[in-house]
This record gives sequence, structure tokens and C-alpha cells, in this order.
Amino acid sequence: MHILEAVILLMALVVISNVIDHFIPAIPVSLIQVALGLGLALILRISIPLETDWFLLLFVAPLLFNDGRRFPKRELWKLRGPILANAIVLVFLTTLLGGLLFHVLIPAMPFSVSFALAAILSPTDPVAVQSISQRANLPESVLHIVSGESLINDASGLIAFKYAIAATVTGIFSIKAATIDFFYISLMGFVSGIVIIAVILILENWLYRQGINDVIFSTVLRVTTPFVVYLLTEELFHASGVIAVVAAGIVFHFYGTAPDRSQPELTLVSEKTWDIIIYTLNGIVFLILGIELPIATTNVIENDRINTFAAFGISFVAWLILLAIRVTWIYGYQFVSDWRARKANQSKKQTGSFKAALLAGLSGVRGAVTMAGVLSIPAVISSGRPFPSRSLALFVAASVIIISLVVATVMLPLISENKAPLLTRANFSGEDELDATVKEPEDPKYISADEARLYIMKLAVQRIEEERRPTNQKEAYDLILDYQFLIRRLELKIQDKKEMDSIISDELALRRVALRGERAAIQRLFNEKQISRETFLVATERLQRLERQMIHSIGRKRHMGRGSIQQLVRVKNKFSLWLIQRKSKTDITDQLALVQREQAKGAIKELSRYFARDDIDNQRFDSQSVYHLIIHYRNQIELAKEHSKQQIKDHTMQYQHLRIKALAAEREGVQILLEQGHIDWSMAAHLRQYINYSETVLIMDYQNTD
Repeated sequence: MHILEAVILLMALVVISNVIDHFIPAIPVSLIQVALGLGLALILRISIPLETDWFLLLFVAPLLFNDGRRFPKRELWKLRGPILANAIVLVFLTTLLGGLLFHVLIPAMPFSVSFALAAILSPTDPVAVQSISQRANLPESVLHIVSGESLINDASGLIAFKYAIAATVTGIFSIKAATIDFFYISLMGFVSGIVIIAVILILENWLYRQGINDVIFSTVLRVTTPFVVYLLTEELFHASGVIAVVAAGIVFHFYGTAPDRSQPELTLVSEKTWDIIIYTLNGIVFLILGIELPIATTNVIENDRINTFAAFGISFVAWLILLAIRVTWIYGYQFVSDWRARKANQSKKQTGSFKAALLAGLSGVRGAVTMAGVLSIPAVISSGRPFPSRSLALFVAASVIIISLVVATVMLPLISENKAPLLTRANFSGEDELDATVKEPEDPKYISADEARLYIMKLAVQRIEEERRPTNQKEAYDLILDYQFLIRRLELKIQDKKEMDSIISDELALRRVALRGERAAIQRLFNEKQISRETFLVATERLQRLERQMIHSIGRKRHMGRGSIQQLVRVKNKFSLWLIQRKSKTDITDQLALVQREQAKGAIKELSRYFARDDIDNQRFDSQSVYHLIIHYRNQIELAKEHSKQQIKDHTMQYQHLRIKALAAEREGVQILLEQGHIDWSMAAHLRQYINYSETVLIMDYQNTD
């Protein structure tokens, strides 16, 4: 397959996998992507040739730079000791002890390959770790390990892996040379990353002062930064590009946001661009994992010394070894922390427990960095012979990734109290980080996020009503109708099921009354010969179709947006009108506009007569449903009027002005809720950000209109 076709196919599958994950949230999207990749390899016989250099550059560099760039500043400084110790010591302990046990488990695998396999399996997926930590309520001392070391251990694990691979390829191993090389590539990589990112930041600030502050230019410069840092470090200094990009990301996080204060748009655009890049790269890595599985399996099956079932057994034992090392280390760390606290008379309570250590051990989910590293193992060594046990190492690494994901998915709901689905970097985005800060309120005086949105949207509708004039009625009704659909969707989520069923039942009854008025209006127009037979048939068929859709939509509580429904109906109506006009000698467009206007008037009159009846209790009907129905028909009356091009442009401006007033009302509503103590600062920030996004889109529409 051509490389361009392969890229397009992989990106399409990343999108499909996340759609599947939306409907099956219990299964991590990483597993879904592995399954899709496996199906791609088995059904379409697709293979993707990988080269070490470009694979590490394309996947590892941006992933690790992004991790460093998003590392929390306070946590980095406060926990620098435990984070660095555990990120380095635990990784090398896993590499040495795990490598020895892997060699015992697989005697045919050389020591250097065993160490390389253990090294690349030591890094953990940071998003999975944080997700598990939040749901498992781990002690603070354990949280220091699982959240901190997961963000740093990628670099140390990849360095150990790279050196073990180099020893295998060259066949030369010297402890002295290894120690010197390790310190050189580590320290030089660290210094190189800091120096290069400093030069880039100085250049960016200089360009900014020269007036070159275009948002797109700055975003592209930031996106290319990890690739530049990695390439320069590897090619010029022959040091670790992995450590360089991590160091560069951390430095950028501390000092790289100076121009952003005067360019908020740059922050928004660059962050969303990074979200897209990381989202895509992680998904492609797991798809490639699935595609590579049949190759690894085939090579293992053809090996006379080991079969496929034995390879699965080895993989499971390898995962158990890694789990045991991790649990033992974390339990020991808890014990030492408790001992130090008791010795210093800071705490008499023992916080360490085997359950917490087990939860933290299960949090060691292997992810994209592990797969990116293991797929970079060269095919041959310096002598030209095949790399020893390459296919088995690839198979074991891939299996451990899958086993860690599956076990975490199955076991954590059984052990922990929180039943939230497992997140990994593959289905994590900036929105998740924001939403994680907005938790459902525990204090009874606080309202939920949905209730807060409902309140501010009703305030917006109230403001639009206050601003409604004869000159902007169409725009006012159109905007109110947009808000009404959002309000109804929130009410469906918030209100009790029985109460909602009663409201829906009453709304169906009101809509039947309105449809009766519409049908009578169409019949009256036909009887008075104001419309032709063709127009009568089209209008009647439309009404019948609308009635079927209305019953189906409300009965099933569909959440399809207003715009989507109207577009589908509009396409159907235009096609039906085109077919009829081809057979008819007259243009019925003007007559259909008359029908639409009279239908809406007839519906409103019929509803008024219905509410005026003595046997009807008007209090039983939900006021929001009645208001929504009346606004819908008033909007239909305005839409049926003829509008010139200039009027349409004026209407667009009126709509945007009303939208600005409505957003101002929403912002005031957030402040009212905050001052009255119904929401906290975190939720207020979340609501305001949503309003800011809406305002940004409105400004973009305004610019496009001009």
C-alpha cells in the first residue's frame, strides 16, 4: 500500500475507533484500535514497513515533549526528589531484575535482549495512571509515585532500552563504557534540550517584538519544536533526543508562555493543535500494534523451539513479573514513608496497605511509548544476521500492553470504589483535563453543571425576549428556538424519568392539537381555491411526514440537533417540490410560503382555543413546552415572509447582535450563581470558558460575513 493511502486509512480508523469507544466506553479505545489494526492486517493483508529513526522521531519526540509541556509546575518542584528517584530507580530496577527473570523465563533470548525488553516495558501510560489514581483513592505518598514517575520514566526507560539494543547490535558490552556513555547521552541530552529550547524561545520572542506575531506561524513553530530538538540532539551531539525533548517540554512549560499573555488566541489554537496531534499519533501507534501482531505471531509459530500458546504463557508471566516488581516497590516505598513519618512524630497513622500497592501496580498500564520503542528494534545486527529473538520480543511486548489494559479494565472496577471507565493517552484530550476539574458537587448548596447551564440559558432567552422588536422578530424567534432545543436536552438529563415521561406525554397532546389546526388551515386554503391541488398534496404530505417524525423523535427522546433535523427535512422537501414542479405547469413556491404562514397561524389559534376550554387544566402543562411550541410557530410565520438579499444580510447582523446580548446574559448568570454560592470557582471557570468559545465562534462568523 502506498504511504499516503496508508496514512489516510490509519487516520480514518482512529476516528472510527473513538466512535466505537463512545458507544462502548467500558473498553479502552486503545484495545479497540489494536483490534481494528489486527483486522486490517488479517483481512486486507496490510503491512507497514517501519524504520527506527523516523518512527522514534515521528511518534516518541512529540509524545514526550507534550508530556513535559503539560507537567504540573507545582508538583514538579514540590515532588522533584520522589519523582526523579522513582522514575529512574524503579525503571532501572525493573530493567535489571526484570531482564534477569526474562532470561530465566526465555533462555533462548540473550541477556541484552531481555534487558531491552524489560526496559521498554518499564514506562507506563501517564494518563492511564492518573485516571486510575483518581478512581482508586490512592494515598498521597503512593500518588507521588504513580503520577510523577509515569511522566518521567518514558525517558529513562527508552535510554536503557536504546543502550541494550546497541549492545545487542554491536555485540560489545563494557560496564565502564556503558556508565560513561549513559552519563554522556543523559547529561548532554538534558543540556542540549535546554539550550535548544532556550534558543527557540529567544527567537520566538525576538520575532514577536519585530511584529511577526501571526498565530498560525507561531503555532507551526511550536509544533515543529520537538522534531528540531530531537534531530539536533541526535545528529549534532549524538546524545539522547528522548531526554532532550522531555527537558525542552518542561522548560517550555515554565518559560514558553510569555507572548501568550498578549495573544490568548495563540494559546487556544496551539493547545487544540497539540490535542489533535497527540490524539492522532497515539491512535496510529496502537493501530500499528494491531497490524504488527500477525507478523510477530507468524514468526513465533514458525519457530521450532517455542509455539504460540507458550508465547502467550510467557507474556502473561512477564506481565506478572512486572506487576510483582511494581507492587513490591510501591509497598516498600509506603512502608519507608510511614516509618519516616512516625520517626519524625508527624503521623501515627499507617497509610500503606497492600490494596493500595496492588491498585498502584495495576495502574502500570503500558501504552504508546512502549509500543513505539519496541517497534523500533532493528531487523539485523552489525554482522548482518537477524536481530536475535526480535519477533518474540515484539510479541511479548505487544501482549503485555494488551494484558495490562485488559486486566486494568476488568480488575479495577472489582477492587476500587470508583467505576469510571479507564482513560489512556489514546482517548485523552485537553477537554478531559478541563472536565476533570469540574466534579459533581458534594456540598448540597451547590448545583450541578447541567443545572447551572439550564439557569444561564433561561436567562439568555429572557434577555432575547427583552430585546425583541418588530424589526428583529425573525432573528429573535430563531435564536430563542436554538436555546429551547438546548434547554430541552438538558431537562431530559436532569429531570426524573417519571416526571419527564409525563411532560413528554403532555407535549405530544399539545402537538396533536397544533397539527389539527395546521391541517384545518391547509384544508381551508384549498376549499377557498387559494392554493392548487398540487400545493395541497405537497403540504398535506409534509404535514403527515412531520407528524410521524415528531412522534418518533419525542417518543424515543432523540438527542439529534435542531440543525440536523431541519437540514434533512429541507433536503427532502426540496426534492419532493422538484419532482412535483416537473409534472406541474405552475410554480407553487409562493403558494407553499402562504401555506406555511397560515399553518402556523392556524396552529396558534387552535392552541389558544384549547387552553380556553373550561375542562382543560392549564397548570398541568409544562410552561417550557408551551413556550417552545408557540415560539416554533411564530418562527415559521417569520420564515415564510419574503426577504431580499439586503434584508437577509440585515437579518444576519441582527441575529449576531442578539447572540452577543444573549452571551452577555449567560456571563451575568454565571456571576450571579457564583456570588449566591450555588457554584464554585472551578465550575464558574468551566462555564465561562464555554461562553468564551461561543463568543469566539460568533466573532469568526461576523468576520466571515463582512
